[in-house]
Amino acid sequence: MKQCTHADALPHPDPEPRSETCPECLADGTHPVQLRICLTCGHVGCCDSSPGRHATEHHATSGHPVMRTFEPGEDWRWCFVDHVLV
Repeated sequence: MKQCTHADALPHPDPEPRSETCPECLADGTHPVQLRICLTCGHVGCCDSSPGRHATEHHATSGHPVMRTFEPGEDWRWCFVDHVLV
């Protein structure tokens, strides 16, 4: 089973969110389906079911490896590099 090699090196286990919703969706005039938060910097982006896929785009441009759900009642994290739940 593949394991994440990045979660233990995160600078912030629970960073302060930079916004309450996806700023790229706001700028584009679209609506996020669900939100994700980057555990390196606190960027909030939309999920891959949303038109912009901004959480994935944030990883691609920043290289930040792990995000978690930003949805109430959910508690999971995803490593983009290792492609596993952590």
